[in-house]
Amino acid sequence: MSNLEKNRVAKQVVVDEIKDRLERTKSVVLINSRGLSVGQDNTLRKSLRKAGGIDYKVYKNTMMERAIEGTAFAGLKEYLEGPTAVAFSYEDATAAAGQISKLLKGMPILEFKASAIDGEIYDGVATKAIAEIPPREVLLSRLLGSFKSPMASFARLINAIAEKDPSVAVTEAPAENTTTVVEEAAVTETAVEAEAPATNEN
Repeated sequence: MSNLEKNRVAKQVVVDEIKDRLERTKSVVLINSRGLSVGQDNTLRKSLRKAGGIDYKVYKNTMMERAIEGTAFAGLKEYLEGPTAVAFSYEDATAAAGQISKLLKGMPILEFKASAIDGEIYDGVATKAIAEIPPREVLLSRLLGSFKSPMASFARLINAIAEKDPSVAVTEAPAENTTTVVEEAAVTETAVEAEAPATNEN
């Protein structure tokens, strides 16, 4: 096999590797790696590996262009200029962008070029904005917290009624018993009104 053929085979191996990652990934993030020191690059690599479900690689732009041709990631081609590092997220579509965003303050030289997330192509500015969105777990926690707030207010309201009538003693109002608590409060209030002596207007 000639050196030319060996070179062609070697390039195809790289292209096939990229295609395999593209088939499995939920997102691709392109990073401008120009100026990154070896130490900074290692820090970035370790951070992404520690996060789990993320691969960080440096490929030649020509190899990336060949791999994304005809795929949903083809729109990234216009951003493949200059030194480029690539992060693939296999579990959480925004995981790689989020982890890279955390390192931006310590590495001012680090910047997003573009990304492909859930089939959409975003430039560097949009990618940075997406990276700052809290993780799914945090959003769910905040959502659950917003559900609890109205229930806490409801519990305080019932306890206020209980202070006027000790027979309505409520320390907690679980969501599943809300209807029952309301009905009991209504019955008690009706009973109190019925027992109240009639006022003589004369």
